[in-house]
Amino acid sequence: MEELKIFAPATVANLSCGFDVLGCCLENVGDEMLIRKNDLREIRITKITGQELPLESDRNVAGVAVQALLKEARSTQGFDIEIDKKIKAGSGIGSSAASSAGAVYAVNKLLGEPFSKNELIKFAMEGERLASGNAHADNVAPALLGGFSLVKSYEPLEVLKLPSPPELRMVILHPLIEIKTRDSRAVIRQNVSLQKAISQWGNLAALVSSLYTEDYALLGRSLKDEIIEPFRSILIPHFDKLKAIALENGALGFGISGSGPSVFAMCKGEENAENVRGKLEGFYADKNIAFELHLSKINTQGIKELS
Repeated sequence: MEELKIFAPATVANLSCGFDVLGCCLENVGDEMLIRKNDLREIRITKITGQELPLESDRNVAGVAVQALLKEARSTQGFDIEIDKKIKAGSGIGSSAASSAGAVYAVNKLLGEPFSKNELIKFAMEGERLASGNAHADNVAPALLGGFSLVKSYEPLEVLKLPSPPELRMVILHPLIEIKTRDSRAVIRQNVSLQKAISQWGNLAALVSSLYTEDYALLGRSLKDEIIEPFRSILIPHFDKLKAIALENGALGFGISGSGPSVFAMCKGEENAENVRGKLEGFYADKNIAFELHLSKINTQGIKELS
């Protein structure tokens, strides 16, 4: 195999109670990438459409992630990478993660799969380090593994794939403003009270249980953020009203997607999701803020190979 075309999916990280450790993969939102072998022993970003991003491989998350993989594989094989960016940078739905995860997935495949999907996570994390200054896995893990992912620990890195209840739908509203991950991290307090930490631990544990038992009501009650949302939500226009509208119209829960500005409403069933989507669209339509809306199933496969 000399080349591979892939779909690299968008992701929703944190999911309210799981800051830096929890994420899920979206079905119909993502980038397309084409990776080819070259004989130059170089990693080249040859084309990027949809966004203005660096072509220099050491300044592009895909290039940095691939370099990390090749170093551990002790490979001098060169690759050309084309990226059709359909996830906007700074959107909060894993733009950098899609490029990083997609690149290492394809390169690994073209090398004969020396690494498992779980082993690829650490290489994709290097792209996240470049993008945000922090090598977090809550976006790249679900992009690679599909479904819901839980980062049990970072040192050593251990990531678990969780079940995906079949009726779950995600409504994503993306205000077309940019909030850089670095800036969004800067507003977070580094110390939290024990009382809030206990509440957060309980919600995270209950959410994991709800995924295994397909208890949608428990899942909704678990989507609460005592620690991050109070600070990050002030960066998102009309966040409190959006949350109220979603919950009043049947959403299981509502929160910030990653570092924002995208927000998510988790719903049970297509009908509920369509209703919530329509209500959010109706509210935001006259706010003089450009926005995009997505409605997606949970993608249990992760990165997909395209013909």
